[in-house]
Amino acid sequence: MSLKEENRIKKQGFKYVIGLDEAGRGPLAGPVVAAAVYYKGKDAIPGVNDSKQVSPKKREKLSFKLTNHPCVMWGIGVVSSSQIDKINILEASKLAMEKALADLEEKYNIKADHLILDGKMKLDIPVNQISIIKADEKVFSCSAASIIAKVARDKLMLRLAKKYPEYLFEKHKGYGTKLHLEMIKKYGPCPIHRKSFRPICDL
Repeated sequence: MSLKEENRIKKQGFKYVIGLDEAGRGPLAGPVVAAAVYYKGKDAIPGVNDSKQVSPKKREKLSFKLTNHPCVMWGIGVVSSSQIDKINILEASKLAMEKALADLEEKYNIKADHLILDGKMKLDIPVNQISIIKADEKVFSCSAASIIAKVARDKLMLRLAKKYPEYLFEKHKGYGTKLHLEMIKKYGPCPIHRKSFRPICDL
């Protein structure tokens, strides 16, 4: 994993170059969670990669390492399923990223001057930003953000699993697996299901 992109942008005179990514755009239930990461180290932390390419156990270890690392500044943003239904998942993902950025800036008393986003995302805020396809596989701060966001969302889903035990959220984290679809068919949707998503909106 490389710091090439962060370093390239810093050479243009930007100081706080922040990578963002989200977890939970696709599930049928639960929130979308984003993380923002500013890394002030000289070398990338070994093992950090796109969260989808790292095992759950390793993800947890890496998230703990990142969120406790002296060179990592980070923030989290969460947008609920009801808000997703109101504004749509793309706008909710952007809102979660804006919340994550605000959380980071407030916690560490800094102001972002350049953002790196995964995919074709652009936030509606007056900050310099660049979108990179598969940034979570190529850009260290985006990979770190993807791990922190994924682990944070999984923990939220484990808490929600205790509140709604019949849906077995601890197993599928709200994604549309065969098991999850069977539970929806059996019990109907619960308050954290995304009512605007199919097949829930067809019920």
